[in-house]
Amino acid sequence: MGKYLKEFGTFPDITVMLIILLACISFTVPHVLHYWTWVAIGAGILTYATSEYTIHRFLFHIKTPENPFMLKMIKRLHYDHHVDPDDLKLLFLPLWFSIPGFVIYGLIVFLLTKSTSQTVAFATGLLAYFLYYEWKHYIAHKPIQPRTKMGKNIKKHHLLHHFKNENYWFGVTHTSFDKTLGTFKESKEVDKSPTARNLENRIKAGRGGSI
Repeated sequence: MGKYLKEFGTFPDITVMLIILLACISFTVPHVLHYWTWVAIGAGILTYATSEYTIHRFLFHIKTPENPFMLKMIKRLHYDHHVDPDDLKLLFLPLWFSIPGFVIYGLIVFLLTKSTSQTVAFATGLLAYFLYYEWKHYIAHKPIQPRTKMGKNIKKHHLLHHFKNENYWFGVTHTSFDKTLGTFKESKEVDKSPTARNLENRIKAGRGGSI
């Protein structure tokens, strides 16, 4: 396990996000006795737990763009990850996507709260869950056997998303939204998709977008 933790933690994009998280934590610690600090942290966690599913399903699985720039961007963000699921350079979200998104979330929270401490606490929860998401995603694509039944179940269905049918199992850390929104099925209930390994080809097969 040690080598996997090292590989994960020293990947440049992950290292940068860990440093930012530590900075946020150091600013948040003096406010941990305040009720609204914990509310903000919880809101950050819930925000990323929600966006994990919505971004994956509705952005990363959009119909194949005709615009060359958009196609290049979505290929880097997700399409190419389906082609080569174990490539670390494609496994983790790039900083040019993650950081602007977190800044936008933070600005919204600051406009609502007018509080720097609550905004940073929100960012702490957001970043913590983001890194948890990246770790669970990493585990799903590495020869690591999760210890818990839930962990094994999540890994199993994420790999089904990659290797059986890309239109199901969008959750990486939880299955709540899949089960609520109809994208969770047992493997035997789902046909094998010819485009699970190449999302770009869906337009040719008449399967653009998710279900």
